[in-house]
Amino acid sequence: MNVIVEKTKNLIQLCEALQEENDLLKLELQSVQVAFDTSKAKIQQLEEQIKAMAVAKSLDEAKDKEAINEKILDTKQKINDFVREIDRCINLLK
Repeated sequence: MNVIVEKTKNLIQLCEALQEENDLLKLELQSVQVAFDTSKAKIQQLEEQIKAMAVAKSLDEAKDKEAINEKILDTKQKINDFVREIDRCINLLK
């Protein structure tokens, strides 16, 4: 009978120890879950910033292309003006 009582006490102690460990693991799990959720939110925020930066970069590149196109058109217009002026001078010389 004493053996059964002793084994029962050991089982109860083991059960209590396992319950404490279980409670600690639950707390640790909660902590890790909060950290995971925070990291997930930060990742989402960073991805949105990356998208915004990509849009800003593409707009900047478009502005640069626009500026280059405007310079090209302006240069073509100046060349055309010079050609017209030269043509007028040639006509006056005739």
